[in-house]
Amino acid sequence: MQKWRPVLAVAALSAALGGLTACGDDTGAGDTAAASSGPWSFNDGSGQVVKADKTPTRIIAHAGEAAALLSFGIKPVGVYADESVKTDPNLKNLDLTGIEILGEEWGKIDVEKAAALRPDLIVGDWWPAEKAHSGMEEGVDEKSKKLAELAPVVGIAQGKSIVALAEGYEDLAESLGADVDSPQIAANKKRFEEAVSAFKAATSGKPDLTVAAMSPATEKVYVANPEYAPELLDLQTWGLKVINPASPDPAFPYWENLSWENADKYQPDLILWDGRSFTPTANAEWGTKQPTWFKIKAAKAGATVSWPAFWLHTYGDFANELGKLTEAVKAADPNVGN
Repeated sequence: MQKWRPVLAVAALSAALGGLTACGDDTGAGDTAAASSGPWSFNDGSGQVVKADKTPTRIIAHAGEAAALLSFGIKPVGVYADESVKTDPNLKNLDLTGIEILGEEWGKIDVEKAAALRPDLIVGDWWPAEKAHSGMEEGVDEKSKKLAELAPVVGIAQGKSIVALAEGYEDLAESLGADVDSPQIAANKKRFEEAVSAFKAATSGKPDLTVAAMSPATEKVYVANPEYAPELLDLQTWGLKVINPASPDPAFPYWENLSWENADKYQPDLILWDGRSFTPTANAEWGTKQPTWFKIKAAKAGATVSWPAFWLHTYGDFANELGKLTEAVKAADPNVGN
């Protein structure tokens, strides 16, 4: 199971078994500054230094990474996504005019179409647990992995903080010629800082509130391990008591996998529901399909909120999502799980 696959697994098992608002505040950072014609290098998330004879200009990027580059005015020539670009939370509100769409399903990339774009750089997150960039992980079609043969691959590591991830892509964009000091970028950072302050105030007002990040699926309930979810680590840093599951899957430590009989192993006051499968009616539907879901007191009480799982890359998107989480914390009852 790939980190994206808890939800892709939900879909498969079920079959078998801010971006920013549309006003586009997180894009249009201005035209890319003239790139240097000299040698270019960047420290990849893997620890390797990626080099090129000149600054890359024809970039293919994975969805979230494309959103990050676009937020700094760097426009890729091609994008590959894990779902439809119309629903991908990174891309659905962005203007993708002139950008070739190379894939809209996890693990499937049209490499022939990508080759025709003559890329000089591929941008995809580095995932330390899998030791691979986005689009090159285990389980991806072997033909799709040949994308890495078209150009050097670089990306920021999915590590201990989304803030660090956003800062890393800011550094990458600057190396590619972006003006990272533009007024619009400064405004996005300020809005993000204000969202963090509001979130900290909300968590300090609910010091006993506990939450668990969860994703119910047909055969199992997945409990996210914050150690491999940088957005959850940020929330912990800012005062939210996100439960660390006791027994993450050794082979795939992003999650602890619970049988439905043990769905109530943890009793949080609030459930952070994997946003890739969250809908307004999902809680009631799972309670009907799997009655043990309602053995989790927070689920029974309807104390759930969408969690932006594994997709955040920009200051603007994180500000939007923090605003939603802040309101959920303010409304939560810290006694639900007792």
